[in-house]
Amino acid sequence: MSEKEKDTEKEKASGKEIDLRQLLSGLLRKSWIIVLVSVICAVATFLGTKYFVTPQYKSSAVFYVNNNTISMDNVSIGLSSGDITARKSLVDSYIVILNSRTTLQQVIEYAEEDITYSQLRGMISASAVDATEIFQVIVTSPDPYQAERLANAIAFILPERIKNIIENTSAKVVDDAILATAPSSPSYSQNTTMGFLIGLVLSMGIVILWELFDVTIRTEEDVTSCCSHPVLASVPDMMNQTKGGYYYRDGGKKRTGTLTADNKPILVGQGISFAASEAYKLLRIKLQFSFVDEQDCHIIGVSSALAGEGKSLSSINLAYSLAQLEKKVLLVDCDMRRPSLNAKLPIQKTPGLSNYLTRQVTKEEVLQKYTTEECSFDVVSSGRNPPNPIELLSSKRMQNVLDELRRDYDYIILDLPPVGEVSDALVATQLVDGILFVVRQNYCDRNALSAALDQFRFADTRILGVVLNCTTEGSHYYGKRYYRGYRRYYSRYEGSYMAASRSAKKDKDQ
Repeated sequence: MSEKEKDTEKEKASGKEIDLRQLLSGLLRKSWIIVLVSVICAVATFLGTKYFVTPQYKSSAVFYVNNNTISMDNVSIGLSSGDITARKSLVDSYIVILNSRTTLQQVIEYAEEDITYSQLRGMISASAVDATEIFQVIVTSPDPYQAERLANAIAFILPERIKNIIENTSAKVVDDAILATAPSSPSYSQNTTMGFLIGLVLSMGIVILWELFDVTIRTEEDVTSCCSHPVLASVPDMMNQTKGGYYYRDGGKKRTGTLTADNKPILVGQGISFAASEAYKLLRIKLQFSFVDEQDCHIIGVSSALAGEGKSLSSINLAYSLAQLEKKVLLVDCDMRRPSLNAKLPIQKTPGLSNYLTRQVTKEEVLQKYTTEECSFDVVSSGRNPPNPIELLSSKRMQNVLDELRRDYDYIILDLPPVGEVSDALVATQLVDGILFVVRQNYCDRNALSAALDQFRFADTRILGVVLNCTTEGSHYYGKRYYRGYRRYYSRYEGSYMAASRSAKKDKDQ
């Protein structure tokens, strides 16, 4: 790899573009959480308002400002009815008089209330009504009777106080205060709506921040954003076919692939879903183009950054897909720490690779055949778990074994351990013609992928490409609509194609 390509990969790994489509997808994906949090906040606000907020009652007295002539300090000021500025000034003067300590003390005494001057001042609000000569005094209290008594006390005390302070003017009562029959606050509907909106904004903000800082691989674009290697195929999640929509219509029925006797989906071979089958065929074609004009036998290593990404299942189905072309294929379980091929295929764990490398058995004894109606290929299981798997894989005998097997097969698939957890895969990189890297959607992250690819790059290993595994519909490049149309158009030919292939194979055997 050139220095320019290395710099490009480092830039991709270190930077992350803000993709509005990704943010929207994240919001839609977490929409149920957003709605749930919003509803919880709304309910909490409603209950908090109901049980922890004291209801408040309002009573008001309305006054008319008589402002024909004002005399202050023996100076007369004439005011026209249209002089809004002077009227506002007069109303402001009345409000100042209302809030004075002397006036409020007189109101308290008249109403016979046991409150302080400061408390009463905090309960009163006064303002002009729509810039008219009317102004309103509102008293707010948790006790409706107290609010009424104080408002009526103000209606009695204030006009007399104004008359004594400002000569030739007066404030006349328009409406006396009445008893409030319902609380003015709090508003349950308003507070509940506010709680819902606060929950909505907070949850959406958290989801957006999560998406911005989340490095989990979800789409093909996430893979290509942190490495320069192509995504060769996107394999759907075969364990959850119905939820992801990976089915097609066959005679009016929904078909998801063959199920086992205990209603579990078949993950290997002919019984897998149509979308998965097509994904592995696409992978097979691209790998064939990767080895144009090279040696007759190609050794392909399959690895991943983390355990549990589906590399073993990908190895099996890749071998199956290649064997469908009547190629001689050998699948070798090189993961001698946590082998899994014997659990996914009807083969024995021992004798296997470790037994053969330690010269306990012959080549014929470790070769096992997996055969179906469509094709067959040979398998070498891991054998007994050795104490030194890395030494066995890096041994000269391992190299000699592969050189010998090259003469008998068209493709050799090595199921390698995850490179992000053990170093066994790195020592095997000198044995392969290329590495196929499996990345599981919503499982592996960009940091793990970049670190694993850096290790292969350090070992000067050829990376053939990436398989995005366990994908859901819509994460592919062409999107949901394309895949639905693709399956609808081509699924009708799958049954006849398989039948024709089996018939041709039987004729050839005969």
